[in-house]
Amino acid sequence: MLARKGVIHDEYLITRLAEDKANQPQYKSKLRKARFVSKKGACNVAHKNIREQGRFLQDVFTTMVDLKWQHSLFIFTMTFICSWMLFAMAWWLIAFAHGDLDPKRSNSIPCVTNIQSFTSAFLFSIEVQVTIGFGGRMVTEQCPLAITVLIIQNISGLIINAVMLGCIFMKTAQANRRAETLIFSKHAVIACRDGKYRFMFRVGDLRKSMIISASIKIQVVKKTTTDEGEVVPISQVDIQVENPVGTNSIFLVSPLIISHTIDEKSPLFHYSAYNLGDQDLEVVVILEGVVETTGITTQARTSYLPDEILWGHRFVPIVTEEEGRYSVDYSKFGNTVKVHGPLCSAKDLTEGRYNPLTSGHPSRTVKKRKGDSQQASLLAKKMAAYRQSNDSSSYC
Repeated sequence: MLARKGVIHDEYLITRLAEDKANQPQYKSKLRKARFVSKKGACNVAHKNIREQGRFLQDVFTTMVDLKWQHSLFIFTMTFICSWMLFAMAWWLIAFAHGDLDPKRSNSIPCVTNIQSFTSAFLFSIEVQVTIGFGGRMVTEQCPLAITVLIIQNISGLIINAVMLGCIFMKTAQANRRAETLIFSKHAVIACRDGKYRFMFRVGDLRKSMIISASIKIQVVKKTTTDEGEVVPISQVDIQVENPVGTNSIFLVSPLIISHTIDEKSPLFHYSAYNLGDQDLEVVVILEGVVETTGITTQARTSYLPDEILWGHRFVPIVTEEEGRYSVDYSKFGNTVKVHGPLCSAKDLTEGRYNPLTSGHPSRTVKKRKGDSQQASLLAKKMAAYRQSNDSSSYC
């Protein structure tokens, strides 16, 4: 409007608008860190520039089991067809060399009866290898070479059947199929339990058949730099699972809350609720055990990024006792409830630099001053009154 009235020139107005747009704060979305292990357990690693491809052919059985279903079925079909064609060619050559294909020698005894063309030789090859035996064609005693080819084809057919059917069975009974019913909570939580910080997540099994010798392993994957300046892009650090027995074994009959105590040996010792989301790390969880029904070792995996770790939350109870047995409500499997507690790091909490009067602000720590006994006693009275007015179980 001012430009229309001539008070401000158009050129100045356009320049001013461009400057105001340039001075506005620009908010850039934070790039999400690439996961090392997906939520469903797949490893996010691409193998490139593999020069020694022949190593895969040295273990043909494992290579075929690892192939996709369409590729396995294609190889399965082509292997039988090629073997039938190869031995059909051998039977046709035997009949041709013996003169069985000549109509003038119809009165002589052939090596294989009723073979007049390659088509009939191919049908006879299928009958021999799959032991159909329609009765129209058979090997006679006139040709020892035909008897030798018959033995070789039977042995070859048995080997092909064993390998192909073994591959199909292993693909249908793969251990990762059983891992589909082993579930983890979508989020992990960090809260106080028994006066210490605990990193916790929930794991459960949907099937009634148990996982024998089940064990849990937790690793923190992050990028580190050594004292010499070497950059390790994927550094895997094992962290101890809280277990009174001292091992990582669990009895997975009902959903369990797996916890890790954040102490001086933990990689999470220096992180608080404010700087945890800025860390470039990933907590990988591995559950391994033996399937009770098949005896095959299975493994289920998942991971938690910093934004998937809820600070100051706890999992709601889902196991109740009903009519003389325990009942599990899986609709609340991943539900959490927020609890009041400190937001400082475990290091600050261990060193006593946490003031419950300023909960939620770990930077506001209480520092004792020498010679100021009155302020120290007043603070002690406030803290005692604060603990009496609140539930002591909600704090560390």
